Amino acid sequence: MVSMNLFAEAPNRKIVNRLGNFSVLEYTRDVSVNPATAQTAYFMGKMGVHKRQVIASLNNEGVILQAGAMQITSGNVTINTNVQGAGDLLKKFVGSKVTSESAIKPLYFGTGCVILEPTYKYILLEDLAKWNGAVTIEDGLFLACSSTVQMQITSRANLSSAALGGEGLFNNTLYGTGIAVLESPVPAEELLVFDLQNDTLKIDGNMAIAWSQTLQFTVEKSTKSLIGSAASGEGLVNVYRGTGRVLVAPVA
Repeated sequence: MVSMNLFAEAPNRKIVNRLGNFSVLEYTRDVSVNPATAQTAYFMGKMGVHKRQVIASLNNEGVILQAGAMQITSGNVTINTNVQGAGDLLKKFVGSKVTSESAIKPLYFGTGCVILEPTYKYILLEDLAKWNGAVTIEDGLFLACSSTVQMQITSRANLSSAALGGEGLFNNTLYGTGIAVLESPVPAEELLVFDLQNDTLKIDGNMAIAWSQTLQFTVEKSTKSLIGSAASGEGLVNVYRGTGRVLVAPVA
């Protein structure tokens, strides 16, 4: 049996979010400083720039992590490569070449605790049930997920969205049931959440960081003609059409 003080009250750290078996530990004040770094750390703290760690508590269950994300495991936790044969390895390798994700995402399974490396990014805990079972995310956002969550590479519906939308040709889609842990460039309170019901969302720029797989993503002129689009100063816009959810980081 392992005892630890991670979840105990402490002056400089606290649990700020929980969902499923995932918890987010935030270091509210960085005291591991020296005279040369104390001033920077002070003002970073005032602006809400804190180190955060994700903790996965396992009870005969598993979590999938981004490669290199694990810092500490405690208890009876085993690790495997989460590769189902040569064909699956080839598919993961090809997928890693068209996105910024690692080819191998290890699976941690058992009873105990998995603590991830600290990060200054903001942590989002997303229940896939709120995304109708599938969410497409920007490259680099994936940090961890429940072992019941599957991953696949999703391509754009047309070349225009890849060439002009600033989102790239391929993205990672998480689907199934469970929790997805994402590293966001902005805190949750700065994200705009749009829930579409057979409607349209147009964004001037690649500010969407996650969207429902049920939505059709295209790039279109902001007006009916190229001349009108140029005159309006908007040009081309990213369009999300259908029924689903979009997370937008307008100030990133």
